[in-house]
Amino acid sequence: MKKLFGVLVMLGICASLYAQNITIFGKVTDLDSGLPIDFVTIYIQGGTYSTESNLEGMYTMKVPADENLYLIFSRIGYAETKAFVEKTKSGLTRNINVQMAPKTSELDVIITESRIEDLGIIREEVEALKYLPTVSGNFESVLPSIALGVTSGTGGELSAQYNVRGGNYDENLVYVNDFEIYRPQLIRSSQQEGLSFPNIDLIRDLSFSSGGFEAKYGDKLSSVLDISYKRPEAFKASASASFLGFTGHLEGSRQIGKKEYNKLRYLIGGRYKTTRYLLGSLDIDGEYLPNFTDIQTFVSYDINKSWQVGLLANYNKSVYNFTPVSSSTGVGFVDFALQLTTVYEGQEKDGFTNGMTGISLTYLPDRKRNPIYMKFLASTYTSNELETFDILGYYRLSQIETNFGKDNAGQEIALLGIGTQHSFTRNLLFANVNNFQYKGGIELQSENGSGNNHFVEWSIKYQSEYIYDKINEWERLDSAGYSIPYNGESIPLNFSYQTNNTLLSNRLTSYVQDAYSVYTSNAEFRFIGGLRFSYWDLNKEFFVSPRGQILYKPLNNRNDLTFKLSGGIYNQAPFYREMRREDGSLNTDLRAQKSSHLVAGIGYDFYWRAVSPKKFRLITEAYYKNMWDIVSYEIDNVRIRYSGVNDSRAYATGIDIRVNGEFVEGAESWVNLSFLNTKEQILGIQHLKRSIGDSIATPVDFVSRPTNQLMSLNMFFQDYLPSNKNFKMNLNLGFGTGLPFGLKGNNIIYRNTYRYPIYQRVDIGFAYMIWDKSRIDKRPHHPLRVFQKSWISLDVLNMLQIRNVASNTWIKAVNNRQFAIPNTLTSRRINLRFKIEI
Repeated sequence: MKKLFGVLVMLGICASLYAQNITIFGKVTDLDSGLPIDFVTIYIQGGTYSTESNLEGMYTMKVPADENLYLIFSRIGYAETKAFVEKTKSGLTRNINVQMAPKTSELDVIITESRIEDLGIIREEVEALKYLPTVSGNFESVLPSIALGVTSGTGGELSAQYNVRGGNYDENLVYVNDFEIYRPQLIRSSQQEGLSFPNIDLIRDLSFSSGGFEAKYGDKLSSVLDISYKRPEAFKASASASFLGFTGHLEGSRQIGKKEYNKLRYLIGGRYKTTRYLLGSLDIDGEYLPNFTDIQTFVSYDINKSWQVGLLANYNKSVYNFTPVSSSTGVGFVDFALQLTTVYEGQEKDGFTNGMTGISLTYLPDRKRNPIYMKFLASTYTSNELETFDILGYYRLSQIETNFGKDNAGQEIALLGIGTQHSFTRNLLFANVNNFQYKGGIELQSENGSGNNHFVEWSIKYQSEYIYDKINEWERLDSAGYSIPYNGESIPLNFSYQTNNTLLSNRLTSYVQDAYSVYTSNAEFRFIGGLRFSYWDLNKEFFVSPRGQILYKPLNNRNDLTFKLSGGIYNQAPFYREMRREDGSLNTDLRAQKSSHLVAGIGYDFYWRAVSPKKFRLITEAYYKNMWDIVSYEIDNVRIRYSGVNDSRAYATGIDIRVNGEFVEGAESWVNLSFLNTKEQILGIQHLKRSIGDSIATPVDFVSRPTNQLMSLNMFFQDYLPSNKNFKMNLNLGFGTGLPFGLKGNNIIYRNTYRYPIYQRVDIGFAYMIWDKSRIDKRPHHPLRVFQKSWISLDVLNMLQIRNVASNTWIKAVNNRQFAIPNTLTSRRINLRFKIEI
């Protein structure tokens, strides 16, 4: 009897416990293909309940009743998914079906993502960005609007170059599917720039870090742009054409083999750009013949559930032919104005051909059998660059009457200089870079089911470089019949470089890092620490770079705050251009540039009910960078001319603010505001500064760096007609204080004492979807019925017609007095675009 009573008591306790639970069941499927996903781990965030999906993607689990909780769905090769479960009375059942988005084969996104987001890494999908009105046609033109601390630099709208938190373009890392991307070395003006590597039609998503990034990323001082290309499941295609060129792409997959996972996926993209229409608005009249072509493909094959092979290939060719005829440029103030009139002879012919091929082999393990992730990569990059021009400019510099009350207003009242500028260049560069890399990682889950885990990553990479550079470049200046500089005896050139450089070197880099995630009942933490090692056999320099991050998210009723602290030591070993001195010779003993980063950030998710029912996000980051062994440089248009020696120390500090959200429901917008102060000191030089009206120069320790843009504001805003959402508006606004520059030939002591005018630009686009296949029932005979969607858009580029300055032309008189005449960027232009999607 006592035994029977005991059994009844135990059954009662079990029934009571059972009654305090609810049953959740459902199916987990692939977002793209709709196929079921097996071996998905499903667990309660911060709890001990967990289960797995079966071969049909089905799962069942019991969870506590009468509690708000989150279910986490996690599997190798898929983005982690979170589902909210509201309070449910005990004894009931809930059906929760989940679709998981597949990730690319890159190791860093195959691993289980942290539930706490790194503020400094901006992650975006690119679909909305495709409609941004842009001049260059390059993806990088959107970065100032969406990423923290990014500005477009002096190249402006024609260039794909960007600066990040006081660094120059050479300080930025770019990856596509884990392959590091390189660029041409000889480009000196934004007119020569063609199409950059990233093709927005092929991009699935991206992440961007503006500093304080992890040890797994390479050896640069400023930023990381990490791009993931699509992994298509179905056939799609698109094509677009405009006054500036055309693009097209194909994507799809097909089963090759007996198993359904033996899939071949392919992406093919082609682009053609011509800026002839835009360059016709520049100050120099002439015949512009620019033609830029880019073709690339990404093909992957799933050998089985664990092994995947991928191929990324690219061919890029840029041709820029220019025959100048004449130009007339005016500059000045109310009481003093100059006009430079020039007539030209000669022409310029440039060609840049680049190719890249990369092969990857990725191992995605069954987590229960073998938790080690592996990826093997091999790539080669080749560049052939030719820059040739022989141009004579016969110039006349005049002072213009500015008093409109006089009869000769706007006419020449004084001749300040007359002469000839003869520029000759025959430059050739060949580069070949080969890479071999192994990456690995292991995820260590906690045994108590709390969700706490370590993810340890490691890598080793070998890189070889061969560069041949032939320089033949000189300039002769003639003023009033005298060559400058004038010595009365000979006819010297203003400068002359004639060198042949050959460089063969090898690099070895590696890293190891651990990401530890901790989940408690009231907070989430993530600690990332790592070491990066680098060695270059040319200068025999070995460097160790420790880096770390702390992320903290308190859990409360709103879960709306995230805090971040990151920092470390970063080094940038010279590539080639940093080693080349101003006279063209190489400094093979040049040491790596080095910096320490300290970044603190806060993220706040909030509702703005009067504007949109969805959350907005406010991110604020403050940073400080200390730099030493810096190679000083000057920027002329987009050409970065290095001193070739470690002659400088510098610092950068500032604050970046970003707000993004749906200011209009269903259309996300971004607003970025940045404040920056970056200065440098040339070692062994006493810098001087002389303000306007001062007769005596004042000694200063630090002077502005060429990238010291004190304030910048960038915005990308989307809207549509409430009565017709097919009609959209896209606004791209850029504003920034002027960049510093100095006197040509005297930019060491009096360094960067002047500034270009404020940069201001507004581009606006109007797009209308003229066909959507979902309307085929209403219009079965529509001429575009074979397409999924069709768009037509009208872009007004530089709507306010503000002539921003890219660089200066320096004119000397016989007494060596210099005059800076600005070279402006493009004026207002209208661009019509037509796009179809299949």
